[in-house]
Amino acid sequence: MAADIRSILVSVKTEKELIALAKAGDERSFELLITQCKTKAYNIALRYLRNEEDAMDALQESFIKIYRHLGSFKEGSKFDTWVYRIVVNTCNDMLRKNHNVSMESIHRSDEEEDEYTLELPDSDPGPQESLLQKEQAKLILDALDQLKPDQKEVIILRDIQGFAYEEISEMLNCSIGTVKSRINRSRSRLREILLEQNGDFFRLTNKT
Repeated sequence: MAADIRSILVSVKTEKELIALAKAGDERSFELLITQCKTKAYNIALRYLRNEEDAMDALQESFIKIYRHLGSFKEGSKFDTWVYRIVVNTCNDMLRKNHNVSMESIHRSDEEEDEYTLELPDSDPGPQESLLQKEQAKLILDALDQLKPDQKEVIILRDIQGFAYEEISEMLNCSIGTVKSRINRSRSRLREILLEQNGDFFRLTNKT
């Protein structure tokens, strides 16, 4: 397998060429394309579903969809963004099936509100802070589960996975203005939940 990937890297240097080969039925090229974005795709699914087995199921289902619909991919877009959009949609489908959650439409215009930034636990804490930050992370994820699905997804994509507004706009098929408005409302609601349930356990700051 490693030799196969190396041979592709030698003979094919651009994503566009890999996509063309994959569309023509070259499974090695498809595998290499998926390998480049598999880790981030899994992390998105895991944050959504909070269960490793469910995340793997979502990832497997997503990759099947990607393979089947590769011919419809428009090469003017970024391949990895297209992949992440399919992963997001698959996770939402699983949540609806498992929890009978109704999704609210994201295709609406909203006035922009004051933007809040949630300071997530440091990914590299010192020894004395490690236990506290693990507890913080769990409380944040618990609070995320109390958000509406459309609110949860933008927090995951922006504040946890770090996608740009433009990428989220493409993934969710809505305007950048709508993305920013949804993020603002979602952060505000998450802030309310955390303050209601955990007092000032979390530090929240206004962002202009």
